[in-house]
Amino acid sequence: MTHHISLTLVGGPTVVFDYAGLRFLTDPTFDQPGPSGNLTKLTGPAVPRDGIGSVDVVLLSHDEHEDNLDVSGRAALADAGLVLTTPEGGERVKNARGMARWESVTVEGADAVVTITAVAARHGSSAVKHLAGQVTGFVLEAEDWPTVYVSGDNASVEKAAQVAEKFPDVAVAVLFAGGAKAPSIGDVLLTLDAERAAQVAALWPDASIVPVHIDDWAHFTQPREAFLAQWVRFAPVSRLAMAQRGQQLLVP
Repeated sequence: MTHHISLTLVGGPTVVFDYAGLRFLTDPTFDQPGPSGNLTKLTGPAVPRDGIGSVDVVLLSHDEHEDNLDVSGRAALADAGLVLTTPEGGERVKNARGMARWESVTVEGADAVVTITAVAARHGSSAVKHLAGQVTGFVLEAEDWPTVYVSGDNASVEKAAQVAEKFPDVAVAVLFAGGAKAPSIGDVLLTLDAERAAQVAALWPDASIVPVHIDDWAHFTQPREAFLAQWVRFAPVSRLAMAQRGQQLLVP
């Protein structure tokens, strides 16, 4: 492995990062604070939509919830080279490609060919999957580049373990955390909390763990400071590569 990944946290689950000569964007959310569907956004993006440059690939974990794809985020999809998402999302979102679980696509980057695989994820528990909807994670691989896992809105350690079984060499894990909950679904975690995130981190003991989805939304039960306070109960803080909103982070 010879390369680092340049990553910038826009806010919430939205990250822009450069990998093998391609620019990736996760779950685009660029709206300003205020009500957003049934949710409430507390803080605007640290980087405006027009400040992220040209995007080659959007990794959209799902399209149904405003904290993963808002109005401005939908507009940003039109400018991206490729939008990858769930099978159902591929039918709903214009110009998006739905990917079945474990399906892979390749994209030619300036530095290497990147293989992108849609991986297992569960948004909540099996009991509420009909309400929470489909969600997907992604794994990126390229020669001489670290393997990257982007969890998407996955709340299941079991699903992450399935990913680890197929991709044991993950070196960077971008985990959507925050312990998100929705009143309409009850007391069900829709994303990882600190305890579950630490369990996922243990699947890849040498990986750099980048927590995102811990800023900017009122329905996170463990926003940034609460997440960090809980994390140290379950794993050393040295496992974390903390992205600060709007600042470039090099990992691993």
